[in-house]
Amino acid sequence: MSETRSLPVQKQVALVAHDKKKDELVEWALENKEILKNHQLIATGSTGKLIEEKLGLPVEKLLSGPLGGDQQIGSLIAEGKLQFLVFFWDPLEAQAHDSDVKALQRLAVAWNILLASNRTTANFVLHSDFMEQVYEIETPDYSNY
Repeated sequence: MSETRSLPVQKQVALVAHDKKKDELVEWALENKEILKNHQLIATGSTGKLIEEKLGLPVEKLLSGPLGGDQQIGSLIAEGKLQFLVFFWDPLEAQAHDSDVKALQRLAVAWNILLASNRTTANFVLHSDFMEQVYEIETPDYSNY
């Protein structure tokens, strides 16, 4: 049996990118600044610093991804404190912390939150009418696991 949880109007949005995707994420965030300013932004390490500097918007900065930032985001997902994960990961580059990336994706899917791994999906989600309203999601009941 599943439960429901509300995604609030002002969503907590995590912005994460591998090194070779940071410029693309910052560019995307700049293009979408007017929408993003209505939400709480969270980011790992240097990505957060870059976004805050370029957008002039406050960003809650966590640790660098490989040094625990990915786990901090995972914790926010599990606690119901994150509604949208934008993670521009590099599919062509091996990552030392690849297991962390997979864990984040697994948590986002398990808790049925918004997940965008590329610019197109991030645009579709961010520009959806659902982003500007309370939205009920189903979350699986994992009490039997």
